Amino acid sequence: MNRYTIEEFIKNTEQVDKGQGFFELETPRILEVNLDGLVWAKSGAMISYNGKIKFEREGILENGIGHMFKKALTGEGTALMKANGKGKLYLADSGKKIIILNLQKEAIHVNGNDLLAFEPSIKHNIKLMRKVAGMMAGGLFNVRCEGTGMIAITSHYEPLTLRVTPGNPVITDPNATVAWSGNLQPEFQTDISLKTFVGRGSGESIQMRFEGDGFVIVQPFEEVNMQTGSN
Repeated sequence: MNRYTIEEFIKNTEQVDKGQGFFELETPRILEVNLDGLVWAKSGAMISYNGKIKFEREGILENGIGHMFKKALTGEGTALMKANGKGKLYLADSGKKIIILNLQKEAIHVNGNDLLAFEPSIKHNIKLMRKVAGMMAGGLFNVRCEGTGMIAITSHYEPLTLRVTPGNPVITDPNATVAWSGNLQPEFQTDISLKTFVGRGSGESIQMRFEGDGFVIVQPFEEVNMQTGSN
């Protein structure tokens, strides 16, 4: 059904409290944060809020000189904001599907483009990738999230999780790689043969190789967001 009276439309689309706690999916692509304190979120992800909430960009010295150096290299792609106060905050990112993960003294690496929000109990640290490979991946960084608490990540369409086991490495397209388990350290490799395909020289010719014991989350979409000014 795609025709409604105004009353029908409101009834079918209005916000409803589901009692799910701090993070609540209002729709598969809109995250509600029941805020009473602080939350970290991707800068620019706020689409609406009510109550008394103050927004502040992450301070350049907030996490020390090393973090400042990384921020300078990675540019605006790493920008996070703090939302502080009490009310309901609604977050979204380019219509991507939102997945809420509840970490239990665990760690996960998330592509910088795909981290939407996380609780203040989660420690975060920007991890630089190799420069050239990072540029091909649509960013120079990923974010390591560690601790106990919830994080919200995003994916274009339905994600797929691939198991990595000893002796059975998983190779992914960096532009389609959303996240991976905290114990894995990907290496970058180049598939020269793929450079022969027209238009694919900067895509699948650069690959991420995961070895060990863990998992990798991929999406059916190549998200390209070329970084500039970081040569």
